[in-house]
Amino acid sequence: MSTHRIFARPARYAAIAPYLWMVLFFLVPFGFVLKISLSQTAIAQPPYVPVFDFSEGWSAINAAFAQLSFDNFRLLISDSLYISSYLRSVVVAVTSTLILLLIGYPIAYGMARLPQRWQPIAMMLVIVPFWTSFLIRIYAWINILQHDGLLNKILLALHLVSSPVVWLSTDTAMYLGIVYSYLPFMILPLYATLSKMDPSLLEAASDLGSSPRQAFWLLTFPLSLPGVGAGALLCFIPIIGEFVIPDLLAGSGSMMIGQTLWLEFFTNKDWPVAAAAAVALLVLLVPPLLLYDRLQRRTLEGGR
Repeated sequence: MSTHRIFARPARYAAIAPYLWMVLFFLVPFGFVLKISLSQTAIAQPPYVPVFDFSEGWSAINAAFAQLSFDNFRLLISDSLYISSYLRSVVVAVTSTLILLLIGYPIAYGMARLPQRWQPIAMMLVIVPFWTSFLIRIYAWINILQHDGLLNKILLALHLVSSPVVWLSTDTAMYLGIVYSYLPFMILPLYATLSKMDPSLLEAASDLGSSPRQAFWLLTFPLSLPGVGAGALLCFIPIIGEFVIPDLLAGSGSMMIGQTLWLEFFTNKDWPVAAAAAVALLVLLVPPLLLYDRLQRRTLEGGR
């Protein structure tokens, strides 16, 4: 057997591994969720019908397939609760992602311009919050933002306010928690892209008469768009389904889809409707993923 064949097999197995991972940990669980979303609620265990019983043969399985329906998806379209939850989730995710980009881009740009020996330290400072439990960090914000918390004490000491400000149970508190929690997800992809840029490009732009501002918008920012897209997706996708931060920091005036899913699953015990809402959320996230993939392909083709 030739050496080429010996090394070809491990390479082939390595290429199959990602697809196997997707089948086992995405497609199979998604199949279960999709089946539940097409079922009907029942006071039983599990709380939906029909339930496939493979031991009863194909006739029972065919009968179970015949009972599946799209009623739960019709409910999502007709009920204002779900529509408002989806719209609020999209608005919060888009707004938070824009805020994260405005804050994260200058930080990543500054990190990329640091001397080489200081860049690992700067990256470590960005990653340090991940060493603490996510839930503990959110509870820390509750202590900071409460009526007699640290933030109000500082504002009163500086005479910026005359009485404590209401922060908790507001959208402001929710955005503070989201931006704080997801900022590393925006900074790291941007830093990875900006740190790879050749400094000689900026020198060439300066020699051709470009001001620093022109060089940034005509050269640096376009070249950093892959990092912008990656950071935006890493933030937008989990934020749109966020549950913990809105539930602990935001008001109860309107719920995001993550809170609605929790309510349907654990309070109403309506698994089919909750599963349908989860499937619809996944479908909602497909277009930005396809758009990012198309932009990435176009960028790669343009670089060849």
